[in-house]
Amino acid sequence: MLFRQLEYLVALSRERHFARAAQACYVSQPALSEAIRKLEDELDVPLVRRGRKYEGLTPEGERIVVWAQRILADRDALKDEVGALRTGLSGRIRIGSVPTASGAVSQLTGPFCAAHPLVTVEVIADLQSQDILRQLQNFEIDAGITYLHKGLPEGFQAVPLYQERYVLLITAADGLAHRTTATWADAARLPLCLLSEVMQGRRVLDELFAEAGLSPSPRVETDSVAALFAHVRTGRWASIVPHAWLHVFGVPHGMRAVPMVEPARTVPVGLVTTAREPGSVMARALTETARHTDVAAALERLPGEPGHR
Repeated sequence: MLFRQLEYLVALSRERHFARAAQACYVSQPALSEAIRKLEDELDVPLVRRGRKYEGLTPEGERIVVWAQRILADRDALKDEVGALRTGLSGRIRIGSVPTASGAVSQLTGPFCAAHPLVTVEVIADLQSQDILRQLQNFEIDAGITYLHKGLPEGFQAVPLYQERYVLLITAADGLAHRTTATWADAARLPLCLLSEVMQGRRVLDELFAEAGLSPSPRVETDSVAALFAHVRTGRWASIVPHAWLHVFGVPHGMRAVPMVEPARTVPVGLVTTAREPGSVMARALTETARHTDVAAALERLPGEPGHR
C-alpha cells in the first residue's frame, strides 16, 4: 500500500492536478485523494495544500516527494536486478537526449538491443541539458546524452561518446559553397537560421561566435534541427549545425556542408547517469554498451571524408 501511496503523491506533484494525477495512475480521483490522506495520517504531516482546487504541495510534501522518487526508483531497480538474474535484462529503458545528439542515441540503441533483446527503448530527443539532469535526478529517465564541456554537477557520472564540431549549411548556389572551410566571420555575414537561445546547442554557438569577437543576429530561431535544414533548403537562409546530424539527414541535394574554422572548436558529448549505487540496472547496462561502442568512429568524420565508415 505504501508504494501505491507514494506513486500517487509523485503523480500529483508531476501533474499538479488531482484528476490528471488519478488518470495517470489509472484510479479514480476519490481513491487517489483518500490514499494521499492516509499517507498524511501515517506520516503525521500535511502533504497537500488544499483549497477549492489543488494549490500545491506543502514544504513537507515537497521533501516527501523527493524521498518517494528515490524509494520508487530503488524498488524498480530491485525488480529489474532480480529479473535480470533470472531471465536476463527485460523491461523498458528511458533515454533523454539533447536534440543535436539524436544521432548518437541511434549508435547505442542498436548494440544495446542486440545485447538485451527483452528490453524496449524509449527515447525523448527534445530535452535541454538542464532538463536531462533534472529528469535523471527525479528518476524520470535512466540515462541522458548531453554536452560535457562544462563538467557535471555532483551526483552525476559520464562516459564520453564523441566530439561535436560544426559545419556551415548553405545552398550549392551560395558563394561559399566551393570553399573547403568557412570562418565564423563568414557565417556572421549571412542571413542565419539558428537554434533558439534557450537551447544548450545555441549557447555553444554563441560562445564560439564570441570567441571570434562576433555577435550575430539570426533572423529565424527554432528548437528543431530538422527545421534548420528545411529553412536552408529554401535558399533564403544559412545555418550552423553539428556535423553529427549529417549522418542522420545526409547533405541534401542542392546543399553544401562546409566545416567551420577560426575557431575550429569541438565540444564533448557523452552519456550521463546518476552516480547513486547500485543505481538502475538499465543505466548500468547502457553504460557498459557505451564503453564498448566506438561512437566517435561513426560520428566524428564528415560523410565522404577519407576514413569515414
